[in-house]
Amino acid sequence: MHRLQPVNTLEDIPPEYRDTPIGLLLEYHNLERPFDVYTNAALLVGMCMDHRKHLHIPDNFSYIIRAGGANLRYSEFKVSYAIAVGGVQAIALIGHNHCGMVNLMARQNQFIDGLVENAGWDEEWARDHFRQFAPMFEIGNEVDFTLSEAKRLRLRYPKVIVAPLLYLIEDNRLYLISEGAGASQ
Repeated sequence: MHRLQPVNTLEDIPPEYRDTPIGLLLEYHNLERPFDVYTNAALLVGMCMDHRKHLHIPDNFSYIIRAGGANLRYSEFKVSYAIAVGGVQAIALIGHNHCGMVNLMARQNQFIDGLVENAGWDEEWARDHFRQFAPMFEIGNEVDFTLSEAKRLRLRYPKVIVAPLLYLIEDNRLYLISEGAGASQ
């Protein structure tokens, strides 16, 4: 977690994010900035569907797409909609630690058993379902995946600010992910 940059003061927000929806997100969530009133979303948040995360932001401030591992590859039309029709100019891509999409293959038996017991599936259907979709949703490690997804989104939407962030479950705070030299180590 040495690549995480805490945001505890306004000065901790990098200049490229100040006075943008990304900076405001960090101010609202981490610095308890009083809420402004919004009638239109200023931001698109892509974050994991995990139930342990909750953002402290004003109503109408952002579109939010929740997908396992903050993987927006299969939500790209929704991302395009938020940009094209919603007019957002920034994306906060928020991964989190202890993500269930990391090492997903190790949860195969739990997944299959859960579908059989909780959903009434046939075991073979559940096994086929896992084998078909797990490789698409496995993210490896949270930080590296969030960085690679941010890079992909920047290439896809070059006029949109994309910020890779990590939500730590232990303290419910957002951290910037360093993209500098050596960030991929």
